[in-house]
Amino acid sequence: MDKNYDITVEQLKELLEKDETINLIDVREEHEYEDDNLGGILIPLGEVPDRLGELEGMKGQEIYIHCRSGARSGRAKNFLISQGFEKVHNVLGGIMAYRDME
Repeated sequence: MDKNYDITVEQLKELLEKDETINLIDVREEHEYEDDNLGGILIPLGEVPDRLGELEGMKGQEIYIHCRSGARSGRAKNFLISQGFEKVHNVLGGIMAYRDME
C-alpha cells in the first residue's frame, strides 16, 4: 500500500476512539476550528509553508490532515510530501463527512 494513502472518516474515528495520541492537523481557518474541531493542531492551509518547523518532529510518523471537505487537506498533504514528509494521510470528506456519520 502507498505510504501516503487517504483515509475515511470512519477510519479516523476508530483512531480517535483508541485514545492514543495521533498527529492530527486541521488546515481550516480559525473561525471554522472554533465552531467545530476534533482536537487536532490548527494550522490553516495558507500558513503551512511558514510553519513547517512545527511539523519537522513528525517526519517519519503518521500524519493525518483534515479540513472541511477534504480539498484543502489534500493540498496540504501534497505540499508536505513535496517537503519530504512521509506517511501523510488526507481524511476524505473532512469534518462535514465526519459529522454526518455521527
